[in-house]
Amino acid sequence: MEIRNLITFVHVAELNSFTRAAEVLAYSQSTVSFQIKQLEQELGCLLFERINHTIRITDRGRELFEYARNIRETTEEFYQSLNGPSELGGHVHIVAPDSVCEDMLNRNYKEFHTLFPGVSIKFTNVDTTDMYRMLDRNEADLMLSLDTHAYHSDYIIATEERVPMHFVTGAASDYAGLGPVSLKDIAGLPFILTEKGMGYRRVFDEAMGRLSITIEPILEIGRTDIISSMLEKGIGISFLPDFVTRKKLAEGKLVKVNVTDVHADIWKQLVYHKNKWLSNSLKALIGFIKEREFNGSNMG
Repeated sequence: MEIRNLITFVHVAELNSFTRAAEVLAYSQSTVSFQIKQLEQELGCLLFERINHTIRITDRGRELFEYARNIRETTEEFYQSLNGPSELGGHVHIVAPDSVCEDMLNRNYKEFHTLFPGVSIKFTNVDTTDMYRMLDRNEADLMLSLDTHAYHSDYIIATEERVPMHFVTGAASDYAGLGPVSLKDIAGLPFILTEKGMGYRRVFDEAMGRLSITIEPILEIGRTDIISSMLEKGIGISFLPDFVTRKKLAEGKLVKVNVTDVHADIWKQLVYHKNKWLSNSLKALIGFIKEREFNGSNMG
C-alpha cells in the first residue's frame, strides 16, 4: 500500500471532492481518481460512493480515514524533523475579516517574516459562516474571527479576547460634541459601516433590531482604513473596534461618540478544526499570533 495513495485519500475525504484534492496536491484529477481506485482494488472495498458527479465516503472509508490521517501526520512530522525548526517553510491559509488582516499586517507581519522567512501566508476575507465552512472542508488552516463569542466541540479555540467597540467620528465633524446620546438620537445621521452580514456589523444590526431601530448607511465598505479616513474628513459616524481607531484617536483625529444604549459583545477568536494536523509552520504562526495579536486571555 503506497503512502502517497493514502495521503491522496485523506485529502479527498477532507475536501469531499476529487477536483479540490487534485488542486491542493497539484495532481490531475485523473491521477487522484487512479490512486483512489488503486486503494479500493487493493483493499477490496469501496471507499467513496460516486453518484451524479458527487461523492460520499463509505463506512469502510471512514474506518480507513483515521488510520490514513495518522500515517499522513507521521510522514509529515518525519520530513519536518529532517529540516529542523530553524528551517520552517510551507504555506498557511488564514480566513479573517479585512480589519483584522489590515491590523495584523501593518503591525506585525514584518517581524513574522523576519523570524520565519520560509513561511508564506494567504489571507482570505469572508464572513464568519464561511470561515467555519472553510475550516470544515480543510480549505483554510486558521480562522481569526471578530464576532459574538462562539464555541463548538468540533473546533479548538487557540486564544480569544473581548474586543471593545465604540461609535466614532471625526474630531472636526459636526458630530464630535455629541453625547451622551441614544442610538435613536443619532439614527438619522450619516453612517459609514462595514458590509452587512460581516462579523461585528451583523452584531450591530442585531443590537439595532432589539431596539427596533433601522439605520441606512450612506456608505458600506469592508476597508476600515477607508472608513477611518472618511471620518477624519468630517464625513459621518461609524461603529468600529478600538484596535482600528486607536492610532487616530490618540492623534486627536477621531473622537468617540458616547452612545449609551448599545452594548455589543464582540470577541476576537483564533480557531482551528479539532482534526487539523498542526505542522511546525502552523504552530509557529499560532504562537506568534497569540503573543502579538492578543492582549489577554489564552486558551492553550
